[in-house]
Amino acid sequence: MSFKKIVDISKLNKLKPEKGCVLLAEPFMEDTFFKQSVVILCEHNNEGSFGLNLNNNFGGIINDLIPEIKEDNFYVSLGGPVDANKLFYIHSLGDMIEDSSLIKEGLWIGGNFNQITSLINDKIIQKNQLRFFLGYSGWDKDQLSNELNIYSWIVSNINNKDVIIPKKNLWREVLKQMGGKYKLISNFPETPSLN
Repeated sequence: MSFKKIVDISKLNKLKPEKGCVLLAEPFMEDTFFKQSVVILCEHNNEGSFGLNLNNNFGGIINDLIPEIKEDNFYVSLGGPVDANKLFYIHSLGDMIEDSSLIKEGLWIGGNFNQITSLINDKIIQKNQLRFFLGYSGWDKDQLSNELNIYSWIVSNINNKDVIIPKKNLWREVLKQMGGKYKLISNFPETPSLN
């Protein structure tokens, strides 16, 4: 059954993808990594797109990966299947972290990792200000446009708090916040064949 037949997403979704927005997987996406995922776009331009999956939490702890970090309350999420051995981080610390790149107002990516480590160890950074990811989600030139044309993704906005603080049902919550038919979509079962 085609998602297009159930809800004409082309009429629903007026937002265009841009840096700082999120992509929500269409309800019947079968890709196990991206099923009911919410991906924040950290970069989007003519060359391609780069984002981090916000609701693929595997429960790893940063000091298991980076022993120099002494705090054990910073979890690591799977940002995507590309470069899964590389660490990425999003934060709300702005200019406090040198070389950070702005994603959208109040939200940055990357920056000086030695500063991050020191500020965590000195208990200046709290877990509601910083989030770690292994790997990223990426699209080559025109790939995301093609996926949007076949209704694989719904484009939405998200508040910064929902980016940094992991939530189990983020996909459903964002759709419910969008209201209308999106709220109906949020109730689609994860595995429709089991109903």
